[in-house]
Amino acid sequence: QVQLIETGGGLVQAGGSLRLSCAASGRTVSSEAMGWFRQAPGNEREFVAAISWSGSTQWYNDSVKGRFTIARDNAKNTVYLQMKRLKPEDTAVYYCAARPKGRVNDVEYDYWGQGTQVTVSS
Repeated sequence: QVQLIETGGGLVQAGGSLRLSCAASGRTVSSEAMGWFRQAPGNEREFVAAISWSGSTQWYNDSVKGRFTIARDNAKNTVYLQMKRLKPEDTAVYYCAARPKGRVNDVEYDYWGQGTQVTVSS
């Protein structure tokens, strides 16, 4: 089993930055692709970004390209999401996920964290 714990959420003004972290425990995720998703009230969970097991390939939702960066440190069993130039529409609960069952931008992952709230004020 893998446990994922997200940290780093909070309240920030539009244009500001936050860095989310997702620490894995239980067993290593260094051989797994990992992703970040978000869910705003009344909306479905949507793909934000994903990264291959080696970190050499990243995928992004078009809405965050150029503003968000996903990275990982396999020695620390941790994946990060650096978010810059935040917008009010980025407000959501952000979830970390590990081991996609199919495409990395689908919500079908084996492991999920509990989520961390990101609120961007205008």
